[in-house]
Amino acid sequence: MEIQTIQHIEIRQESDFPTQFFRLYHTHLLCEKGKISFLFNDQKMECIEGEFLFWFAESRLSGLEFSPDFKAQVLLVEKAYLMDNVPDQSWSIDAQLHSRTYPVKTALTEVDRTRIRTNFQQLYHQFTQENHRFYEEMLRLQTRQFILEMWHTFANEYERRKHSLQTGNLYERFMKLIPEHCMTQRQVQFYADQLHITPKHLNYLCKTHSGVTASAWIQRFVKERIIILLQNKHLNSTEIAHQMDFSSNSFFTRYVKKLLGVTPTEFRERMER
Repeated sequence: MEIQTIQHIEIRQESDFPTQFFRLYHTHLLCEKGKISFLFNDQKMECIEGEFLFWFAESRLSGLEFSPDFKAQVLLVEKAYLMDNVPDQSWSIDAQLHSRTYPVKTALTEVDRTRIRTNFQQLYHQFTQENHRFYEEMLRLQTRQFILEMWHTFANEYERRKHSLQTGNLYERFMKLIPEHCMTQRQVQFYADQLHITPKHLNYLCKTHSGVTASAWIQRFVKERIIILLQNKHLNSTEIAHQMDFSSNSFFTRYVKKLLGVTPTEFRERMER
């Protein structure tokens, strides 16, 4: 099956999506009418009229349900192409981790929604201009502009969530602390100290709310961050180990081997196949 790098389509039901879209494409969806419900990382979520959602390719996504009046504008970008053109800056990692936790963006103004529609149209239009003498270069530039515009649109929501750690119950606060600190903090004790409880009590809360231990939750987020960093061709293994505050590159390599089943070098070699 030939994969079209970029698709801009209108969706009313699941059959309107391309086959296996959730495996092949990163999905950008602006809900124009009605609502869509789904399971994301085993959590029930929904996106209603006027909201936006973003699914990474190969997300743990299932149980899609559409209201009878549902309608949405969708832009699909082939998974490798989008990641290869992410602007190389610190915002990239934070924005990716935020979307992996909070795929639905709710606080949108009409200006935001207009910007999203325009952004969809401009990227897809550039994709169709195959006769342009500098087609590949122009499409890469437009893709990077697309990503920057999307980051700009959701920056306020990201910052709002980032500074909301003092609200919610202890479990919710723990789940908000992990993406903020997992880059350098991988021990349950750290998070228990932040919440002024014991590690045993934190594990009890996590098992009660989710059936998953605190250490397993931390490991999930650390794994996602390591994969994102290893996908960044501008960073070598030593730089990643330093960013994640590992005492040495060899310790980082052993940690990755235990977490992913392969070394950082082997992981990158598989990406190139």
